[in-house]
Amino acid sequence: MKPRSIRTVATSRGKNGSLPALPWRRDIHKATGRGNVAIWETVLYAPICSYLKNQGYEVKGEVEHCDLVAIRGDEPPLIVELKTKLNLELILQAADRLILTESVYIAFPASAALWRRNWRRVRLLCRRLGIGIMTLDGRAFRVNVRLDPLPYRPIGSQVRRHRLLAEFERRVGDANIGGVTRKPIMTLYRQDALRCVVALADGPLSIADVREASQVTRAGGILQKDHYGWFERVRRGHYRLSQKGVNASIGYANVISELVTPHLQAGERC
Repeated sequence: MKPRSIRTVATSRGKNGSLPALPWRRDIHKATGRGNVAIWETVLYAPICSYLKNQGYEVKGEVEHCDLVAIRGDEPPLIVELKTKLNLELILQAADRLILTESVYIAFPASAALWRRNWRRVRLLCRRLGIGIMTLDGRAFRVNVRLDPLPYRPIGSQVRRHRLLAEFERRVGDANIGGVTRKPIMTLYRQDALRCVVALADGPLSIADVREASQVTRAGGILQKDHYGWFERVRRGHYRLSQKGVNASIGYANVISELVTPHLQAGERC
């Protein structure tokens, strides 16, 4: 049975638009008041329980190690796992509950640091896992259903796959160490730029001459955009190396030797 969305009924409000004075709201203010940074998981339970009861669910807490279980008619059970912070443990708990039902949600305060920084990636991950997301917003912990748990059918990207294979096949050598950070990555584009550096080592050339000498078809774009600051325009259509380009020819000497050697060997075979 396809899980139903639980976004259909909002929390009821008073005539003036204010939230009703429910008992659990006093607990929220105690847990989040001035000077009290900690939020209790038990405080998260009450607003979600109230929200689901408004949807017609019968709700019970701590059933077979599940934080919250809700039942409505003949529908599959709905399980909500609560945490004061969004972390891997919460997602793992929810994934374990998928053997019990297809309607599993994680719930946490919207102020959770990981959610604020990476909400798009978290949402995509949960969508792929078939896990729903509820956040509790503001000081009143208003329940906000961000994602319903639905079957996920990933759509492959042929364009990105082609780009990956082209980068792998055309890149020379393996100058990068997997997982490295704060260090320039030797991409195919950077290798093509270094080929242009080699072509300009003896002085200014036209774009056509650089393209022919380097065998880089996109040489014009590399010289004109000059992402690395290695080239200087002498006059229209003609470029030379900048001081950064000269330094790059020295700093990347080992990479350049790998790039140039196959080209020279190909020339010798001809």
